[in-house]
Amino acid sequence: MNELTLDATVENLDKVLAFVDKFLEGMDCPPKTQMQIDVAVEELFVNIAHYAYTPNQGQATIRIEAEADPTAVSITLMDRGIPYDPLTKPDPDITLSAQERQIGGLGIFMVKKSMSSMTYEYRDGQNVLTIKKLL
Repeated sequence: MNELTLDATVENLDKVLAFVDKFLEGMDCPPKTQMQIDVAVEELFVNIAHYAYTPNQGQATIRIEAEADPTAVSITLMDRGIPYDPLTKPDPDITLSAQERQIGGLGIFMVKKSMSSMTYEYRDGQNVLTIKKLL
């Protein structure tokens, strides 16, 4: 298991992605899968940076773990910001045009569709969101 804790700011996104990519490259993760994971982590981290502590700032922790059977990677993002479960929000109606759809929710929807699983819990004063991708 590897863990990174840093200020939850958009300026730290590159550090988060470098941390994740270094781990994935060590697992010989296929490039397409790595790109899907990067997009998901970017969406989730940017959401924490923009909304978790508003108007203040706080930290986020990213934990990444390999699983052997079946081969998978789990990434957990944790923050002590405002409790928010993105999984309770209904998926956007993608049959509507962009002008007809309500604003928001598309990023989380994309994460749910591209990952093998996504879970959320509020535990010990923290938002704990975990994505898992089978490799």
